[in-house]
Amino acid sequence: MLRVEKLCAGYGEIQVLNDVTLHVAFGEIVAIVGANGAGKTTLLRVIMGSLGARSGSVSFDGRRLSGLAPHRIAACGVRLVPEGRRVFPALSVEENLLVGAILRSRVEAAREMERMYALFPVLAERRRAPASTLSGGQQQMLALGRALMGRPRLLALDEPSLGLAPIVVESIFRSLAELRSADTCILLVEQNARKALALADRGYVLENGRIALEGKADDLSRDRSVIHAYLGGEEGREAGA
Repeated sequence: MLRVEKLCAGYGEIQVLNDVTLHVAFGEIVAIVGANGAGKTTLLRVIMGSLGARSGSVSFDGRRLSGLAPHRIAACGVRLVPEGRRVFPALSVEENLLVGAILRSRVEAAREMERMYALFPVLAERRRAPASTLSGGQQQMLALGRALMGRPRLLALDEPSLGLAPIVVESIFRSLAELRSADTCILLVEQNARKALALADRGYVLENGRIALEGKADDLSRDRSVIHAYLGGEEGREAGA
């Protein structure tokens, strides 16, 4: 579904991504792990069209995305849950969800709304409340629900566990696991490498803007270099990536 080929990108004179190549197949969950500053968020920005590539290409379902505006990419079925949630604080939960359905009919939006309320019951309970009154975990559910309202074929997530309590992280990742059977492929950038690799089918390790390792998620989670750098050492301590 998603294919990134020899992608180079950066800001001003700073080169961040260097010949990055990866793919996400239909129905897959693919994790991108790496240290802060490795280029993970930059990669998502290029995929979503908010940052132009210096060279290389991004395509989705055979269509070239490189050079398209973000709203055109969203119309292709690619949606992003950004780092830090970025919900609209003054809008209600329901209004935030409707923003995600702007390209759908009223009937389709109503149907998707009920699906989101079934997936995240707390949002149904708070549907009339301003988003600013929600907890961090509830805002993350709202951001995820808003992206899903558009029935994306590719869902990209940037650090969904950032700043959340462990019990909330468990709930978010259970929700992502449920989406595996919903004909949506997922590209997951996540600081909690252990959680990401436990959920994913495959993974890539991004170091200094380059793909350092790639393979099945189970294999990466047993790789000594990955354990040492991202999984808290051989003792199994939790560590952010």
